[in-house]
Amino acid sequence: MRILLINPNTSQAVTDLVAGHVRRQIGDRAEIRAVTVRFGARYIASRAASVIAGHAALDALAEHGDDCDAVYLACFGDPGLLALRELSPVPVIGMAEAACREAAAAGRFGIVTGGAAWAPMLREFVSSLGLPDRLAAITTVRPTGGDIAEDPDRALGILAEACQKCRAAGSDTVILGGAGLAGLTERLAPLVRIPLICSVEAGTRAVLAAAASRGAPALRPSPMESIGLAPALTRRLAAP
Repeated sequence: MRILLINPNTSQAVTDLVAGHVRRQIGDRAEIRAVTVRFGARYIASRAASVIAGHAALDALAEHGDDCDAVYLACFGDPGLLALRELSPVPVIGMAEAACREAAAAGRFGIVTGGAAWAPMLREFVSSLGLPDRLAAITTVRPTGGDIAEDPDRALGILAEACQKCRAAGSDTVILGGAGLAGLTERLAPLVRIPLICSVEAGTRAVLAAAASRGAPALRPSPMESIGLAPALTRRLAAP
């Protein structure tokens, strides 16, 4: 199996971090084609950056998506997820959706992530999944996911405190949300008294299952004329 992993922010360091973690998780079960988008924010922390990231992810799908069995949108917030599913002939898994659905199956859940602007955006996202009653708390920390990826040791205490706040708010599990937090659940587990879900690992589990099942493709939209887009995306949009 071949999985296209799209990082919709422009940090190659985050792409390398996530892709390395995913490859260790899946072993030889699939090949990972990891791609950093060509344009957009270094780290997504606003609605504007998220919208731009969705466009960049579509661009990456059109350029690199041939011969893949599934697509992994490796960003907590899933920018452009529904549009990717509309254009992709293979399943598309979003990191945030996969983590939230896995957590919801175990009861009420909390989310810990970097960047204060994510709190209202994630509440809206969880509601769009039909899971608002399962969400107990969202706790954001001052360092962004990019900051945490650069210096995880410095962030451990802050993240542990945020997890405890989610537990106090009634969470049965806590999602560590964000590509930059990949691999931190094992280091945080001894510091907190609540089960943790790594969003990167939840997404990996979901995309492996999707690639293996290869369900019916989404209904393709009508061909669309466009101006000013990259050639590969222009062709993908114009295809019947």
